Amino acid sequence: QVRLQESGPGLVKPSQTLSLTCTVSGGSITTNYYYWSWIRQAPGKGLEWIGYISYSGSTAYRPSLKSRTSISRDTSQNQFTLQLRSVTPEGTGVYYCARVLIAPARLSLVSDDRGPEIYEYDYWGRGTQVTVSS
Repeated sequence: QVRLQESGPGLVKPSQTLSLTCTVSGGSITTNYYYWSWIRQAPGKGLEWIGYISYSGSTAYRPSLKSRTSISRDTSQNQFTLQLRSVTPEGTGVYYCARVLIAPARLSLVSDDRGPEIYEYDYWGRGTQVTVSS
């Protein structure tokens, strides 16, 4: 059974950096061909893909967030981390980490804007509330 657990501060001030870590158990983040995403949901809105890091360490980001986002990993701890710089109150919401399997032949079909389809994810963390406020 794969488990994902988000951790990080629940309150971030505007213009600061939001940093969250996802700890994975029951499966390795380096296993072919799994991709590990960060997804958020603002109050009253739908799920929004932020970006992912792949089994090989490659990354992809939502274009509108790309300039402010970094996703990295620590394979020794089986964790991956989101950093979102210069946050604004619009960054308030529940942040999830999740896993999706993408076969190499299908990678080119993944939307550059929206990332993998939500229904394709097989494991999710419970989510962590982040509030951006001074």
